[in-house]
Amino acid sequence: MNMRLLALPCLLAQCLVALAADSATILDTAEQHIRLQTKNLGGKTTITMGQFDASRLSPCTVLEAFTPQGSKVIGRIHVGVRCLSPNSWTVLVPAQIAVAGNYVTTSRPLIAGQVIKESDLVTLSGDISHLPAGVASDPAGVVGKTVRNSLGAGQTIRFDQLVAPIVIRQGQTVRVVSKGNGFSVSAEGKAINNAAIGQPAQIRMNSGQTITGTARADSSVEIEF
Repeated sequence: MNMRLLALPCLLAQCLVALAADSATILDTAEQHIRLQTKNLGGKTTITMGQFDASRLSPCTVLEAFTPQGSKVIGRIHVGVRCLSPNSWTVLVPAQIAVAGNYVTTSRPLIAGQVIKESDLVTLSGDISHLPAGVASDPAGVVGKTVRNSLGAGQTIRFDQLVAPIVIRQGQTVRVVSKGNGFSVSAEGKAINNAAIGQPAQIRMNSGQTITGTARADSSVEIEF
């Protein structure tokens, strides 16, 4: 019998072991990259690495992981791993990233223009990886805001669905507080425009001068020097 044929199964076994080791290294490289990218997501992050075909990948001693352009770092994703030496190839490794956290939903239907109260909200906990970007996680950031469009009961709340309430209205007499290093002066004027909390408000002072300040929750306008 040909001794070369007898040796063939051993050679194949060695090859499979080498491929398995290489696959594990690729997976580890991809997972470490994901952990680095997701460390600031908040909540408990669970990473499940998927399977990929490494059978056609040549040996590699230097690997580099990267996030493909336009990819997200939550939910079902792909991480790129490229070989830098001694060969050159690139493979996409699938993964599932689940993040356990809080998210805010409505407890009842809300109509457009309605100011949100704490009783209008329910905070839930679960996997937030499937939720759209900008979903509120804390009721404190939602209470007092106005609903831009009507929302159904049990619907998640995104910040782009909310507007800050109007605290200054055109023609309203407002208190203008000027603050600087060691001093604070107040006067009255009339609002030229509507303004929500934190928005610019133009005020015509009794002297006829027009100034611009920042609208505050107490319906005053603050100017800092």
